[in-house]
Amino acid sequence: MARTARAFRVEAPGRGGIAAIPLREPGPDDVVVRTLHSAVSRGTETLVFRGDVPASQYGLMRAPFQTGDFPGPVVYGYLAVGVVESGPGAGRTVFSLQPHQDLFVAPSDAVIEVPSDVPPSRAVLAGTVETAVNALWDAAPRVGDRIAVVGAGMVGASVAAVLATFPGVRVELVDVDTSRASVADALGVGFATPADAQGECDLVLHASTTEAGLARSLELLGDEGEVVELSWFGDRAPRVPLGEAFHSRRLTLRATQVGRVAPARRARWANADRLRLALRLLADPRFDALITDTCAFDDLPDILPALASGARPGLGVRVDYAP
Repeated sequence: MARTARAFRVEAPGRGGIAAIPLREPGPDDVVVRTLHSAVSRGTETLVFRGDVPASQYGLMRAPFQTGDFPGPVVYGYLAVGVVESGPGAGRTVFSLQPHQDLFVAPSDAVIEVPSDVPPSRAVLAGTVETAVNALWDAAPRVGDRIAVVGAGMVGASVAAVLATFPGVRVELVDVDTSRASVADALGVGFATPADAQGECDLVLHASTTEAGLARSLELLGDEGEVVELSWFGDRAPRVPLGEAFHSRRLTLRATQVGRVAPARRARWANADRLRLALRLLADPRFDALITDTCAFDDLPDILPALASGARPGLGVRVDYAP
């Protein structure tokens, strides 16, 4: 009988459950991994759960190892840490871009060993920190820059955490939720509400996924400054305030996306190299501040609706699997 895994599956927009899914027979270069933890990428996964992925983006939005298709049934996710049960490197703790399921089979080159100084419970953030690394390669901050990160979700907080290690920079994490001030404090950066944020920025990284956040990001720039847009708006078409002084102040608005290595590094860095860098950065315990919620795997059918509706606030949700 074919081996199966228990997985969280979105059955239809707004409805999900735990389902048994078949696993392929592992080949000689495959690993079988027992999941220890996964994490919910709140922004993207709530879009998937609600069925808000535009049909035109179905191909681009596929997770590397998802099962099924949008809008459902689909097994989705990409932040998982587990132990190799069999195959090359058995016994290693590894990170992989896998959905929420208790067991998976993957090519051995699709898992990255977690460094010994990074707890598995923190290593689930590797994909999010990888996004921050790629955004900062695109943004190219300089020593002493005045920088705002607008949107203190998992991605924005990850960007701020990495920026906090840059010499001489002024980093301010900006959010409407004043409870995020404690996260900023733990990361070693400043915090402000949008109304109180410091202006004349050299660089703003926007990750709030709101029109108001994007507009405020442009307002916070100094002349000839740049906004780097990390938000993905799904099927929404946000209004962008490109009137008033946008042209006279020669402002720049540009996109970044983690699907490909940033052009400035693409000739020398592969995706796996970038992911290994993210895992090395996670040796810093400050990143624990990004996990503000935990749940058991079997509770995901109740957790995702609460996240999608906003009834369960916070940053990262770590999913723990029974041993």
